[in-house]
Amino acid sequence: MTLSHVGPPTSGPPEAPAEPRSEETADAPGAPEIHRPVSKKALPGRPHGRRTLLLVSASLVLAVLVVAALSLSIGAGEVGPGDVLDYLLGRDGARDSSRLSLVVGDLRIPRTLTALLVGAALGTAGCLLQAVTRNPLAETGLLGVNAGASLGVVFGITFLGAQSSYSYLLWAFGGAVLASALVLLIAGSRGGGSPMRLVLAGSALGATFGGVTSVLIVNSAETYDRFRFWVLGSLAGVEGFGELGRLVPVLAVGFVVALLVARPLSALALGDDLARGLGHRPSVIRVVVALAVTLLTASSVALVGPISFLGLLAGFLARAVTGPRLTAQILLAGLIGAGVLTGADVLARVVSRPFEAPVAVIIALFGAPVLIAIVRSKRLGAMGMTDPATAEGGQRAGRPSVVRRLIERLPKRHRSETLVVRRGSWSVLVPRRATLAALFLAALLVAAVVLSAYAGQSEMGISRTFNAVFGSGDRFDVLLVQKFRLGRIIAGLAAGAALGLAGLLTQTLARNRLATPELLGVNDGATAAVLLSVTLSATGTFGAWWAGPLGALAAVLVVTTVSGGLGQRGYRVLVVGLAMSALASAVTQVVLSRRSLNSASSLYVWTSGSLNGRGYSVAVPVLIGLAVLVPLALVVARQLNVLRFDDSTASSLGANPARVRLICLLLAVGLAGLAVGICGPVGFVALASPVIAGRLAGPLRVPVLGSMLTGAVLIVLADTVGRIIFDGTEVPVGIVTTVLGGPFLLWVLLGRSAAARV
Repeated sequence: MTLSHVGPPTSGPPEAPAEPRSEETADAPGAPEIHRPVSKKALPGRPHGRRTLLLVSASLVLAVLVVAALSLSIGAGEVGPGDVLDYLLGRDGARDSSRLSLVVGDLRIPRTLTALLVGAALGTAGCLLQAVTRNPLAETGLLGVNAGASLGVVFGITFLGAQSSYSYLLWAFGGAVLASALVLLIAGSRGGGSPMRLVLAGSALGATFGGVTSVLIVNSAETYDRFRFWVLGSLAGVEGFGELGRLVPVLAVGFVVALLVARPLSALALGDDLARGLGHRPSVIRVVVALAVTLLTASSVALVGPISFLGLLAGFLARAVTGPRLTAQILLAGLIGAGVLTGADVLARVVSRPFEAPVAVIIALFGAPVLIAIVRSKRLGAMGMTDPATAEGGQRAGRPSVVRRLIERLPKRHRSETLVVRRGSWSVLVPRRATLAALFLAALLVAAVVLSAYAGQSEMGISRTFNAVFGSGDRFDVLLVQKFRLGRIIAGLAAGAALGLAGLLTQTLARNRLATPELLGVNDGATAAVLLSVTLSATGTFGAWWAGPLGALAAVLVVTTVSGGLGQRGYRVLVVGLAMSALASAVTQVVLSRRSLNSASSLYVWTSGSLNGRGYSVAVPVLIGLAVLVPLALVVARQLNVLRFDDSTASSLGANPARVRLICLLLAVGLAGLAVGICGPVGFVALASPVIAGRLAGPLRVPVLGSMLTGAVLIVLADTVGRIIFDGTEVPVGIVTTVLGGPFLLWVLLGRSAAARV
């Protein structure tokens, strides 16, 4: 997603009539209140009157008190509202009852207070992060805090035998703080600290931490058994005031810093130059905001586990009520967060009695519709969600590096980019650079296949392995390679090619190099479908391989229907896809938590992306799909080139943007669904393959063949690394690509002209 600075429009002279503002130029999150004539018709984000604001605030306070009372009254055991009231007021010797002291004093009151404080903390942190990034889609997980906390807990369980909830708290808090510190260091390492660098560094580092967490989990069933319940996010483990009391000072500091930074942050919404003119230092403001977000989020994750969407939900609703008044936004976001989390905790106790539903799943059910409402509000410009095709122009201007300037001064040989091949009466134009890139990738693919076949228990050398791959040499070598190793390799080749092409199509669809099938909800939808087919099947295999495309198709149908079609931009579809991914991911985590340890461990390995046990029979569906879909992609390749421009330019060149977009979407869905059916959701291959192929083939081509070859190479190499990196333990290919993909994402996004690449 492209994050751009969206400041308030400049006003004319006082005597001049104010120009009407479109919805696309509405106030950005956190922008200071600027008095200008507006129509009487209520606009989204327009500040309400003081009376309305007070009325809404009073209603929120009343709602929070109601849900807090419900939280104290509802729960396991036969303790009703009357008993709770007697205990709170100390009537009839209620506090002398050991049963009431245990249920109310040690369980329900600490749990309710924890829900209120954690909800307020996450709501405040989300509001701050949305204001500093000027993007209402930002939420607390973007700073890598959740991933750092998860890694800290897993590290403590694996290496130091952490078992108590207090030890979980310490390790989660330490991991969260470390993750945020690294994000701040990376984002500000090259004179940055900008909102884009901050969020993108957090996303990339969070992905890497997630991969390392998965590496530790797959090597220890005991670690996974403890982690799979903590990661769901729940208040069920809160007992007594000990843990809450230790983190209340940290939360208090975070709340105070959030209120103190509100005024400078409002000035920052005008732009860095104007903020400096008003006496503020933008880089210092961003660091202080990041520290406040870290303190609030790290404490919350340490207490109840990672909970997504709450910061997004609270910030969006607070901004809808208060308009651009940031101090009021922060206060209301805290109230909304407290009420929503406490209410979700009450629902979690009721919906699946006698068990408790994970509160994070309930929050996702609230947050996903809000995310959809943001997109359907038709105010993408106010959200920093401008079209990358138009945003790049303002970002490319920058002084080139010394090396690039020296290269540009070297004498250049002028030669055509295409080679004309003539045979009799016909001729073909062959692009030089793209052809050389394809040949290089093909040679690299052969080397990767031979290396993967060589990595094993036998004593074959490279030359014998090379001969065996192509069916020559010793008969035993040929049997070993082609029957036991080559099937898995071919399955990886097919899945990698499908993911590479799917990534190219989605990136072209959205004109955004961050757009991958994951953002369409394709991967998570396919994963949930395959898991459900395995769970509902008596044999555990029915539909496991073709359920992936069906789940992907169902997910994308829901996404396109809810988003109102592809529309003028790919963003509407992609952002609704995020909501679908969150819902499908929540379903996946619940399914895994309800399975036995052995079953959940094996399914977790598959959901991480694995080629273990795959062979020729598994690769056949994807090979057939590639045989059908690749020619279609080649046919629309020229249209894909035109689609890089805006819709009006593409139409003037004879293309039909809506039709091409629909074809791209269907092709990407089919390819990604088939790949998930083979090896599960493998991350970063769909992101990296088009970027690498585009660098090799040049910017003038849509590298269809190059993306497929690159994806195949990446999958095969990652699978080889996963098989040999640990003696006696295989790391799933998806975990390897995730660990290595984080640094790659940092290189793509935070290097020179990062904004132009996004």
